[in-house]
Amino acid sequence: MPDGLATNLHEYQVIGRRLPTEQEPTPKLFRMRIFAPNEIVAKSRYWYFLSKLHKAKRANGEIVSVNEIFEKNPTKVKNFGIWLRYDSRSGTHNMYKEYRETTRAAAVEACYQDMAARHRARFSSVQIIRVATVKSADVRRPYIQQLLQPKLKFPLPHRVQRPAKKADRALIIAQRPSTFY
Repeated sequence: MPDGLATNLHEYQVIGRRLPTEQEPTPKLFRMRIFAPNEIVAKSRYWYFLSKLHKAKRANGEIVSVNEIFEKNPTKVKNFGIWLRYDSRSGTHNMYKEYRETTRAAAVEACYQDMAARHRARFSSVQIIRVATVKSADVRRPYIQQLLQPKLKFPLPHRVQRPAKKADRALIIAQRPSTFY
């Protein structure tokens, strides 16, 4: 992620079905919420998951609609719980992780970054099962609980006071500035 505001992942709702046949003229619709960088990857992930869950593949199916889902309050910080499963070198593991972000897509992107950093898990080996907003009282992880303290402060030690005008600055300063207050 280049900066804190823009995310590379978007949340898409993909709806698809098998192609109609004589035995099944109105096939069942399958809806999924997929996190992907664009619509093409979202469709590809949809068929990947659908082939694992149901006997359906891209050759005998069709996508009915693809819609991007936007966050209702993208400026409010929320706690997100993410249930996922990933393939490691030794096997498949289920996990629950918590993140504090402004949007679901940003939380999932933080999850992918976290899984890559802590477990060396690639994007293709991580499957997001569920993403939910977690109330502050229901947060389980201590690294998120510590951010929920009332009157939380982030002190900024070692602040260097610079002179306002360029003329007030001397090329050679006689003593080092004291940065402790």
